[in-house]
Amino acid sequence: MRRPLTRPQGVGAALLWDLLSFERLMTNQVIHLIYWAGLAMIALGAFGTIGAAVGVAIRDPFPFGILLAIPVVVGGFLVMGALVLLWRSFCEFYVAIFKISEDLSVLRADVEAERGRLGASPVRDLPTS
Repeated sequence: MRRPLTRPQGVGAALLWDLLSFERLMTNQVIHLIYWAGLAMIALGAFGTIGAAVGVAIRDPFPFGILLAIPVVVGGFLVMGALVLLWRSFCEFYVAIFKISEDLSVLRADVEAERGRLGASPVRDLPTS
């Protein structure tokens, strides 16, 4: 059984220890930044779609330009809405995966502590039934 390493004391040392060791995952904090960056990229695409529609409306003669620009704007907003939902679902998937990992590590520590209290062998020697 692996002996846990001691965590250094102090705010800076503890933060550095968390970055250098994988005892505590930092992905949950990073995924929020990635989520907002993705939403910003989707918003830039939406503004580009609106700009393209305005450019088409200005360049073409009056009735045809506006008739062509309206579906472009509506389609752009529909695609933007779908991309926002898809991006959110991807980010939630990764958050769920890392939450499962954290929960499993807590369960593993609890089982090892219980087996240690009972004087049993390590977890990997559990019988299968």
